[in-house]
Amino acid sequence: MNFKTGDKVVVIAGKDKGKEGKITKVLRNENKIVIEGVNVVKKHVKPNGQAAGSIVEMEAPINASNAMIVDPKTGKASRIGHTTDKNGKKVRVAKKSNSIID
Repeated sequence: MNFKTGDKVVVIAGKDKGKEGKITKVLRNENKIVIEGVNVVKKHVKPNGQAAGSIVEMEAPINASNAMIVDPKTGKASRIGHTTDKNGKKVRVAKKSNSIID
């Protein structure tokens, strides 16, 4: 998986298709990502000693294949490629504009 926490992505499939947001969590073993403001679900929380029970809205993970990185140059969805920079370090690049993703 080529996504990292903090990447700006756009959802390309599902109920939130077209929404953009930053990645808050990457679940590599499950091939899923959590994006802020996307796939918001209501979770019922049981009461414990300190807090009363309530219904909390939270972002649920979506499959990483349903999101694409936003190209820093064009602002559109792009695939991720890899190349080496001048120093010989491996970097991620957006395939659409061939610009480096930080």
